[in-house]
Amino acid sequence: MKDLIVLAYSIYLPIVVLLTFYVANNLFKNSIVYMKDIFNGRLEIAAATNTLFKIGFYLLNVGFALYILKITDATNTAQSTIEVLSKKVGGFSIYLGVMLFINMYFFFRGKRISKQRSISLPISATTAINP
Repeated sequence: MKDLIVLAYSIYLPIVVLLTFYVANNLFKNSIVYMKDIFNGRLEIAAATNTLFKIGFYLLNVGFALYILKITDATNTAQSTIEVLSKKVGGFSIYLGVMLFINMYFFFRGKRISKQRSISLPISATTAINP
């Protein structure tokens, strides 16, 4: 029984870490476009912010994967071990998908706010010149 739990841990950990890195790399490789738009083309600020978001994404998701690591279900057969692993990896995948969409929401929200600011700036500047 203990051997199956250790086996389950040795399967679970690489899967969730690789899945986290795969999702993070794809998300943040493509999100730099939004960051450049949010920061009005200032690449250094966009890249720095994107990197900080990526580090936070790693910490949050790997931390959560480790937090839910404990296997409490009975794993006395290979079938029960596979079933427990599927629940763990499946649950983590759902969580990771939710985190992906939350990040995308923040990118789209940042882009929308940046666009609103760029539209309202010329109006307020002209009002200040011609009261």
